[in-house]
Amino acid sequence: LLLCNFLIAQPPLETVKRVDLKKYAGTWYEICHMPAHFLDGCNCITATYTLHPKGYVEVYNKCKKANGKWTSITGKAFTVNNSGNAKLKVQFFWPFRADYYILDLAEDYSYAVVGEPGRKYLWILSRTPQMDMEIYKNLVNKCGNMGFAVEFLVITEQENCEEMQ
Repeated sequence: LLLCNFLIAQPPLETVKRVDLKKYAGTWYEICHMPAHFLDGCNCITATYTLHPKGYVEVYNKCKKANGKWTSITGKAFTVNNSGNAKLKVQFFWPFRADYYILDLAEDYSYAVVGEPGRKYLWILSRTPQMDMEIYKNLVNKCGNMGFAVEFLVITEQENCEEMQ
């Protein structure tokens, strides 16, 4: 039965209409994500976006592993033409690029929901390490209505995240 659900065609994912990349830039705290091997054992996850003079967005992802050590990776994000900057292609390993769709975005850029058309990956991000529970529940419901398997969301631990100097 579960396999049948994956074979049902999903409607295309709708993104927000427009993203101001200058407002989107900065540090985001991950509130939750769909299970992904590259996030196994990670907490204190952040993503920092910086506009690069060459026209792309630099992506710096950081997390604290279960052993207490920090790990990070830097990539590039390229906007997709005619998407209002709501669709990007993210590249951490050349030549591979992955879809990065901004599916929901607070008017004040205090939270964002990011996913991809296959609905395998999903992130809820916030400008603060914690998010209001009502907003979170509403976003999870919206994601479920978009076809994401929200029952598998992993809450990201954002406690004891001070980095050792």
